[in-house]
Amino acid sequence: MKVVTIIGARPQFVKAAVVSEALKAAGHEEILVNTGQHYDENMAKVFFDEMGIPKPDYDLGVGSGTHASQTAASLIGIEDILIKERPEWIIVFGDTNATIAGALAAAKLHIKIAHIEAGLRSYNRLMPEEINRIVTDVISDLKFVPTDVARVNLQQEGITEGVHIVGDVMVDSLKKFTVVAENKSKILETQNLEKKKYILLTIHRPSNADSDSRLKEILEVVGSNKIPVIFPVHPRSRARVLRILSELSGHVKVIDPVGYLDMMLLEKYAHTIITDSGGVQKEAYLHKTHCLTVRGETEWVETVQDGWNHLVGKSLGDIPGFLSSFPEPKRWGTHYGKGDSAKTIVEILANSN
Repeated sequence: MKVVTIIGARPQFVKAAVVSEALKAAGHEEILVNTGQHYDENMAKVFFDEMGIPKPDYDLGVGSGTHASQTAASLIGIEDILIKERPEWIIVFGDTNATIAGALAAAKLHIKIAHIEAGLRSYNRLMPEEINRIVTDVISDLKFVPTDVARVNLQQEGITEGVHIVGDVMVDSLKKFTVVAENKSKILETQNLEKKKYILLTIHRPSNADSDSRLKEILEVVGSNKIPVIFPVHPRSRARVLRILSELSGHVKVIDPVGYLDMMLLEKYAHTIITDSGGVQKEAYLHKTHCLTVRGETEWVETVQDGWNHLVGKSLGDIPGFLSSFPEPKRWGTHYGKGDSAKTIVEILANSN
């Protein structure tokens, strides 16, 4: 079986690492295409190095830009590759511009599409990711959903064919790489952090990061508590974040983006994670770390239902209360599988030719 895999951003690098390993173990041919949506050294290359991801067969170098320009450049580049390689399947992950570009290119060339992490919905169409998810699910041949909630989301949209509950490949990644991180990462030492005595902050969504007033409000609330805050900042936001912090009191420490192993340790040993990232919410749950999500909704509803995650996007004033006394979570479960999702996905793909 010949497969073309499309990646372009940090979360996709993590997921591709375990799926690529499973494809190789089963003797299948994979052509890896990196659109280059995340291109900074700390946003991309370090992930390939740490996780042993094969060097991409094609690197489109799309870089930053508007959603339209990123999607268009990726679409053109991917189409050329698919015409040349003629795979049996194309694999796309999640909800980025690389995802929708890969799916559209394949659909128009009548190449079968497998969407990993299908069926997620925030029901907020102001998020470009939501549009990418919906369109990709509609045109995909196989929809690999992580949970039953995702399956029901698709069913409610009339999508029932080709849907498989396989768990989440992020569990595979954590199962494999958290042990590696414990042995190799020195991030707690280099940043002078004590286990469970710091807050990990990640903010990148335009609704939070692109408005000075909104970003200032978040940084002011988060930084006003007594617990140290560590904030790995996206390169495009660094100058603005530092400028805003210079106007505030508090103790938010800005650092460069970190690799996957360092991020695993930061998430695992944080007192609380404050984020607007879907992937980080889920990883917080998997690490059994308290999480506050700076959004009004989430795709990962299980994390909220079980009490490990609370939505504070519309009530930033609640953050200090959560930090001083986080409510006891109700339960913790294996909603996202047991760490064998990649193998299951490859087996279904091979049997669907």
